[in-house]
Amino acid sequence: MHYLYLTFAILAEVIATSSLKAANEFTNLIPSMLVIIGYVFAFYFLMLSLRNIPLGVAYAIWCGVGITIVALVGVVYYKQMLDLAAMIGIGLIVAGVCTIQLFSHTSTVH
Repeated sequence: MHYLYLTFAILAEVIATSSLKAANEFTNLIPSMLVIIGYVFAFYFLMLSLRNIPLGVAYAIWCGVGITIVALVGVVYYKQMLDLAAMIGIGLIVAGVCTIQLFSHTSTVH
């Protein structure tokens, strides 16, 4: 259940962060509401996931997966291109999250 909470936290954060550009400095109501509500839900579900997932691991996964998905939203929705260095950097972030999940005993839930 704790990883489901973390998944909800990531999705809420991705929605909130992706809506920031459309909010246009909080001058557009719907995207602005998505930003505010998204971040409230993101932190709520992150808090719930911290009951069982160590803080550093949860935050690394939350940030790493969120960065990757937001970058993809930028490419698909906002037509922002990533250069090779950005793709390599994001790949390294994904590799780091995978390394934590596959090899670290820190990510083991008690």
